[in-house]
Amino acid sequence: MEIDKDLILKLEKLARLQLSETERTQLTGDLNNILKMVSKLEELDTDNIKPLIYVSDEINRLRADEVKNQVSKVEALKNAPDKDENYFKVPNMMKK
Repeated sequence: MEIDKDLILKLEKLARLQLSETERTQLTGDLNNILKMVSKLEELDTDNIKPLIYVSDEINRLRADEVKNQVSKVEALKNAPDKDENYFKVPNMMKK
């Protein structure tokens, strides 16, 4: 995979960034260098290596969830900039 200007422009739009041409060029080079470094890992022989399942031997100490300081719907929606009877209204972020 090669990172090119078109891909950088797509990523810039998706991330809602405004990069200068210099920043785009630098980002293209940086991402291509990262891909080269990762592709080096494909050269490693991992046939006899067991997968790492857990990073440490620590055991999670879980506790039961307890409901505390519950807020009513009316209180929660009181300061909402836009709402209907039961829900917060937010701008649509997905384009069709």
